[in-house]
Amino acid sequence: MEDLNKEESLNPNEEKFVHDYSVDHKGKVPLRAATGVWKASLFIITIEFSERLSYYGIATSLIIYLTKVIHQDLKTAAKSVNYWSGVTTVMPLVGGFVADAYLGRFSTVLVSSIVYLLGLLLLTMSRVIPSWKPCAFGLCHKPRKVHEVVFFLAIYLISIGTGGHKPALESFGADQFDDDHPEERFKKMSFFNWWSCGLCSGLLTAVTLIVYIQDHVGWGTADIILTCVMASTILIFCMGRPFYRFRIPLGSPLTPMLQVFVAAITKRKLPLPSSPDQLYEVPKSANNQGRLLCHTKGLRFLDKAAIIEGGPSLADGKNNPWKLTTVTKVEETKLILKTIPIWLTSLTFGICQAQVSTFFIKQSATMNRNITHSFVIPPASVYGLNAIGVIISVIIYDKVLVPLLRRATGNERGINILERIGIGMTFTFATMVVAALVERKRLNLHHEDPIKGSQSMSVFWLAPQFVVIGLGDGFTLVGLQEYFYDQVPDSMRSLGIGLYLSVLGVSNFLSSFLITIVDHVTEKRGKSWFGKDVNSSRLDYFYWLLAVITVLNFFAYVVVAQRYSYKNVQKRGGIAIVDCNEGESMQAIP
Repeated sequence: MEDLNKEESLNPNEEKFVHDYSVDHKGKVPLRAATGVWKASLFIITIEFSERLSYYGIATSLIIYLTKVIHQDLKTAAKSVNYWSGVTTVMPLVGGFVADAYLGRFSTVLVSSIVYLLGLLLLTMSRVIPSWKPCAFGLCHKPRKVHEVVFFLAIYLISIGTGGHKPALESFGADQFDDDHPEERFKKMSFFNWWSCGLCSGLLTAVTLIVYIQDHVGWGTADIILTCVMASTILIFCMGRPFYRFRIPLGSPLTPMLQVFVAAITKRKLPLPSSPDQLYEVPKSANNQGRLLCHTKGLRFLDKAAIIEGGPSLADGKNNPWKLTTVTKVEETKLILKTIPIWLTSLTFGICQAQVSTFFIKQSATMNRNITHSFVIPPASVYGLNAIGVIISVIIYDKVLVPLLRRATGNERGINILERIGIGMTFTFATMVVAALVERKRLNLHHEDPIKGSQSMSVFWLAPQFVVIGLGDGFTLVGLQEYFYDQVPDSMRSLGIGLYLSVLGVSNFLSSFLITIVDHVTEKRGKSWFGKDVNSSRLDYFYWLLAVITVLNFFAYVVVAQRYSYKNVQKRGGIAIVDCNEGESMQAIP
């Protein structure tokens, strides 16, 4: 355990300043005591709270709004929610790329937050301006076309805002901690846990206070509150500017990857050197664009991009990058390729997640939600149990499990990131099993008494499935955030968060596709599993199908995770590349 705390001593100048290639708001090397860590992150977590408050205030009630106000049937409404959620969580790939390559993370957050605010304003107007409201008086069987157009335009404008906000903000928050500083590195390991607590606090407030206002006061009033909160937290975010550490964008992070592929293909016929220390690397003292990476044995074909034709003496640092790339660039390309299997095997988890904000919520609307004779829980409020599960999971993991596991394993993280993700996936399987059993009981009650059936069943029967998947999210969702931030190249960390979010986005599209396939197949065999409403559907069968898919996917994930090799960064100190986990030692070539 003592080895975890042994670090190379830093000289006083290194302790005073932050040497991780970041700058302060004046463009100078940041002072460690005046910038970064929690003093900066609290401003960032505040605006994340606001964004999640708005997002979940809309997302968790969306299926209710689409069925009750827009009058879509259950299947169409579920697909509409999945499409919107899919776009919202795929757009971060674009926003992350823009942040890393051109605008920088702070500017991307600011611009996207303004776009987000415009979406909220338009959404508010669609529910407040008389000529844009769904109906002139009371309820109607078909809303005005202008309302539908403005409503969908508003929520997709929010999707665009989220596309830049989410990847840039989370990576910007993690950037406030120096990976090479012992104390800050340990704090950074807790950052993603407490980030998720802030996120879940926004979620919990949304599905209790905001959803209650939507149900008992009005949709327009709730939108006004969300708009005002977002506007105020944008100002708070800007007030934190003197405390932030900024990363200067270095251009497209995809260009170096393309250079590696071109150079490797060009030199595909050359034999690899017997020792990796004969591959090309710049001296650490000459590298001003980030940390150097150690050589790894996987994907060896790409190593050919770093072969020096004619011998080491011919490499002078002015080489054509399309013909000769550094070991670090080769390793960064390997990192991206190695994320693909993890990304693919995480999609099933995302498909199960998609059911929480659609079918789970719709089930709750048919059940007994009375706390007292005068107080009824809004259907979307049960989503708060998911947030409670996440908060409990994160706190126990960060404050109890990690310290115990550090002592037991000698690993500074307690357990590896992929192990954490895998543990969460087992909770997802358990959730689908519980959901299937509860839904079967609800349907049996409905069939026994179609008028009062499921209304005699308390909504708290859904609590186990919400809490269990929340406990799993504390492992899998937080683990995926940390994985896609930590295991991509330093210059692509916003794009890395975009990759994490795209797991959920693509999963929403896959969920819609799966619903379409299952609906088509089961309808041909007699009766579709998806009827006009949940009482005429067989969601329990669908949940059992997801449970089986989850088990099969878990075995595939275990195989991929066991073969994975983690990012290996050189430590400070000298030009020689040392401390490589694979026992290899390379010498940087001048």
